[in-house]
Amino acid sequence: MAVFLSENASDTFDFAKEYAKTLRAGDVVLLYGEMGAGKTVFSKGVAKGMGIEDEVLSPTYAYMNDYSGKLYHFDCYRLSSGEQAEALGLCDYFYAGGVCLVEWAENISSALPENCRRVFINITPDGKREIIYE
Repeated sequence: MAVFLSENASDTFDFAKEYAKTLRAGDVVLLYGEMGAGKTVFSKGVAKGMGIEDEVLSPTYAYMNDYSGKLYHFDCYRLSSGEQAEALGLCDYFYAGGVCLVEWAENISSALPENCRRVFINITPDGKREIIYE
């Protein structure tokens, strides 16, 4: 695990753009952090780093947004089990050949594939973000 200290949302976005260069088709990245930590900002940076020009929005009510089959951005906040994710067909995207970014992955832990990458975004006491990643 490595650590990056982000001073602001712009730093988080720029870091994620660079992080995107380490991703390969089929990677599943689990994003952990409390509400407002910067998971969606991180996702926007990854998308930009992958050359995606579409506006990346949090898929809270849609559960997952598909960006041309290159990036699948999940928000599992409103799910309570891996079985729910499976019933909605979300798990199929883990094997669809794109990069998957999964916010609130802990809510569907039983349905996640093995060998996921993890990114933890912690809010520090002074309001910065500590990004712990692999």
